[in-house]
Amino acid sequence: MNPAEDYILKQPEPYRSILMHLQVIVEQTIPEVELKYKWRIPCYYVGKRPICYFNASHKNGFVDIAFWHSAYITKYTEYLVGEKRKVVKSLRYKTIEEINDTVLISILKEINNYKTDGFYKR
Repeated sequence: MNPAEDYILKQPEPYRSILMHLQVIVEQTIPEVELKYKWRIPCYYVGKRPICYFNASHKNGFVDIAFWHSAYITKYTEYLVGEKRKVVKSLRYKTIEEINDTVLISILKEINNYKTDGFYKR
């Protein structure tokens, strides 16, 4: 089994359900993504380009889906959390009911449009 999938399946609830839902949305929205395991968390890539990563924070009680190319996001920016991070911004969920598929899909599509651009918008 892929270590990233193992990470997701071994999470306690509600983290597992949230991560599995996010996994389905990411893979349906960007079919060419590849799930990898880097820095001990699940990361999605298209080729060598990172798209997003998942982080289950048991200490703080949420799941992040974080985007390296957050500088290119123009829609739904009010939902993004930066928290002292210079480049990465994330959507944060404490329950599966909090996930707004429309917002997530829109952000994923927007990020995927910048296949050749760096993390910083110039």
